[in-house]
Amino acid sequence: MRLFADAGCIGDKYIKITDQGDIRHLSKVLRLREGDEIDVSDSMEWEYRAEIVRIEEEEVLLVILDKQKFAREPNLEVTLFQGIPKAGKMESIIQKCVELGVHAIIPVFMERTVVVDKGNFSKKLDRWQKISDEAVKQCKRGMVPQVGRQRPFSEMLDKLRNYDLILFPYENEGDYSIKDCLRGLAEKPRSVAIVIGPEGGFSDKEAAALDEAGAARVTLGKTILRTETAGMAALAMTMYELEL
Repeated sequence: MRLFADAGCIGDKYIKITDQGDIRHLSKVLRLREGDEIDVSDSMEWEYRAEIVRIEEEEVLLVILDKQKFAREPNLEVTLFQGIPKAGKMESIIQKCVELGVHAIIPVFMERTVVVDKGNFSKKLDRWQKISDEAVKQCKRGMVPQVGRQRPFSEMLDKLRNYDLILFPYENEGDYSIKDCLRGLAEKPRSVAIVIGPEGGFSDKEAAALDEAGAARVTLGKTILRTETAGMAALAMTMYELEL
C-alpha cells in the first residue's frame, strides 16, 4: 500500500494521514490495524516505511521506520502531449502511461480533435487526475504525475521549447524509426516531449509546425497505431532506450 502525504504532515518521527478517502481505504477496504506497515511518499523526494500507531476518523498516525530517496522514479522526465481522444480513451492512456513512468500528461486540442470544450472541461481534468492518483498507488511510484490543463496546439508549441528532445510519431514517416532517433543521440536528454495526435492524426499544417519547432519525426513501426496505443508505445520505447 502506497499513500501520499503533504510535506507539512511529515515530521522527524511521525506522519499524519488526514485525507478522508485514504483513511476510509485503510480502515474499511484494506482493514489495516495498529501495527500494520505501509509506504508513504511526500511526492517530492522522499519515501517512507511507516507503522500505523493510531487510526481515528479524522486522522491516522504513523511512526516512521525508514526514510529513503525515491527508488522507483525514472531520472528521465517524459511529458506526453496527447491530442484529446473521444469517449473514455484518455482514462486508459493516463493509467497505463503513469505505470510506464510518464512525468506529466497534457491534453491538447488539435485540428482533428472531435471533443469540444463546452465550458465544463475542468470536470474531465479532475477525473483524469484521480486516475493518475490511483495508478500511482498501485505501481508504488514516488510522485504523482500531473494531468495539466487542456491547451490549444499553438500554446503547446510554445511549451515544447523547454524540452531537450521532442518526439513526433507520425503515420507518414516510414523510414526514420524512434530507435534510430534515440540511439543516434549525441548525449542523453533529461527531458523529453512526446506529441501524439487524436484519432484523425495530425493535419499537414500541424506536422509542418512541429517540424519547424525542431521535433523529430519518427515511426513506431510498420503498422498504424491507434491514438490510445501510440503514446504508450512511444513512452515504453523511450524508457527502454534512455532509462533502463
